[in-house]
Amino acid sequence: MSESNTRNSPKNAATKEDWILLAYKVLNEGGVAAIKVVPMAKRLNLTSGSFYWHFKNVSELLDEVLRYWEQELTDNVITKAKTFGGPPEERILLLMKKVIEEDAALPDHAVSVWAKTDEKVQEAYQRTIGKRFQFAAWMFEQAGFSKEEAKARGRLMVTSLMGDSSTGLKAQGDWEKVIEREHAILIGK
Repeated sequence: MSESNTRNSPKNAATKEDWILLAYKVLNEGGVAAIKVVPMAKRLNLTSGSFYWHFKNVSELLDEVLRYWEQELTDNVITKAKTFGGPPEERILLLMKKVIEEDAALPDHAVSVWAKTDEKVQEAYQRTIGKRFQFAAWMFEQAGFSKEEAKARGRLMVTSLMGDSSTGLKAQGDWEKVIEREHAILIGK
């Protein structure tokens, strides 16, 4: 989602996406209460002015964090996977690898914790996870599984990817082999 600024911003300023991605790191490290402008600006080696270039306040940043999580890390991943023209089993494997490779599920645990303290976040969390479960079930139906079997396998895939992300699978040198083995189990091979 790399954004080019429409106003004349300082050359060394962080983009809106830089702030959002840093907010995910901070959310993972210390929860929503840790998202504060000055400490985040220091981590980016910038002044807080860079933050206010993109956001009115922390509340607006948090709204963007939630929007980005749902739209960029869920809706766009689903849209890309739908356009895959190969065999359904390959689509599943490709999606699983992309989720880990692009850290698309990395913020999930932090968002789930945040959702316990904020009703709006809870609604977004349930809606977004529901989209993932629904799409995963569809993929397994396309691969030839019954509706009930596809639903169960889809849930297992989604929750497995969330767990793999939160436990640092990507940092392991063999993460692709782990994903390939999980995929083989999920599709019954």
